[in-house]
Amino acid sequence: MAKNLSKAERHINLEMTVLDVINRYRRTVTVFKKYDEQAGACICCESLFEPIENVAAKHGLSLKLLLVELEGSANSDE
Repeated sequence: MAKNLSKAERHINLEMTVLDVINRYRRTVTVFKKYDEQAGACICCESLFEPIENVAAKHGLSLKLLLVELEGSANSDE
């Protein structure tokens, strides 16, 4: 996940759905929208109830990079 963060400091885990993440950390919606073109679909529209891990696998996204970017965005919400 995000660099230099202990497990306790992380905001986002693989089991969280897209909706969970956006609901808790509003700014993360921009990260998901950034990946729409690469995914070939609107992630927030088509994968809202799917866990982050499944979304990355389904759309061929780098899970590690997605988590780093989501975590960075979640940290900026504080």
